[in-house]
Amino acid sequence: MPLKDLLRTADLTPRDLMFLLDLSARFKRSPFEMHTTLRHETVVLYFNKPSTRTRLSMEAAVVRLGGMPATVGTKALQLGRGETVEDTARVVSRYARAFVVRSSDDDVHRLASSSSIPVVNALSEMHHPCQSVADLLTIRERKGRLDQLRIVYVGDGNNVTHSLMEAAALVGATMVVATPEAHAPDPEVVDTARALATETGATVEAVRDPVEAARGADVLYTDTWLSMSDPVSEREARLMALSPYQINAALMSHAKPDAIVMHCLPAHRGEEITADVMDGPRSVVFDQAENRLHTASAILYALVEGKLEGRAPAE
Repeated sequence: MPLKDLLRTADLTPRDLMFLLDLSARFKRSPFEMHTTLRHETVVLYFNKPSTRTRLSMEAAVVRLGGMPATVGTKALQLGRGETVEDTARVVSRYARAFVVRSSDDDVHRLASSSSIPVVNALSEMHHPCQSVADLLTIRERKGRLDQLRIVYVGDGNNVTHSLMEAAALVGATMVVATPEAHAPDPEVVDTARALATETGATVEAVRDPVEAARGADVLYTDTWLSMSDPVSEREARLMALSPYQINAALMSHAKPDAIVMHCLPAHRGEEITADVMDGPRSVVFDQAENRLHTASAILYALVEGKLEGRAPAE
C-alpha cells in the first residue's frame, strides 16, 4: 500500500525522500506541468495558528496542481464547539481530495487515522516534515549532493530540528545538533533518526558546544528561540540559555569557507542569528523559503497520486 499521509519525515523511505526532491526540482523548472492533478478538486487547509510560508506555499501549490484551496481556522470549524476530531475528518474526506493540517500532534494523528484522504502535517509541536524537504532541496541545489555533508543545527531543539534530523539521516548526511541540555531534541526523535542512520551510513550527534559542532560544517542552521507556543514569561530565561548558540560571524569562522547559512523563518535578527550573517552572501534563507512552494507541490502530488511507498508499520 502506498503511503497515505505525511505526518513526520521518518514516515518516508530514503527512496521516497529522493523522489520528492527530484520531483520538487522538476516543479521548480516547470511549475504547472501537473496542472490537472487536482482539477475540479478542493484541498482543505486547517491552521490553528498564524502561518506565512506554510499557508501561502500550500495554497499556491494547490492552485498550480489545478485545485482550489479552502483555508480555515479554529473559528471556521465546529472543532471549537464540541465536534470531535474524528467526525471532522470524516466530513472533510467527503468534500476534499487532501487535508493539510497545522495543529497539535494529537489532532494531526487523529485526523489522519479517521480521514480517507491524504493528511499532511503542516507543523505540529514535534514535527515539521514539509520544512525538512525544502531544506534538503536547498542544500542539494547549493552543494550538489547530500550524503557525507556535515549539517549543523544550533539553538533550540524543536520541531524543525526533529524533522531535519530525520531527513539528514535518510540521505546519509552527518547531522550535528548543538543545544543547551534543557533545550535538547526529544530523545525518541534522536533514537528514530539514529535508527534511520544505520540504513544509510549517516551519523546523528547531539552535543552541547556550538563551536565544536560548527567545526567543518557545510551547513549552519538555526530557528527562532521563541515559538508561538512558548509563554512570554519564559522569554528572558530562554534568551539567556540560548545566547551562546547564536549564528554570527564568530561561529561562522569555524565552518567551512563555503558553508551556507539556513533559517526556516520567521527570524528574530539579533537573537538566534545576526543581521549581517542572515543578509550576507552565504545565506540561503530566502531560497529556502521559496523552495517551500516547490516541495509543497511535490508532496501533494505524490500523496494524491500514491507515489510514496512509506515504511511498513512496526510489528
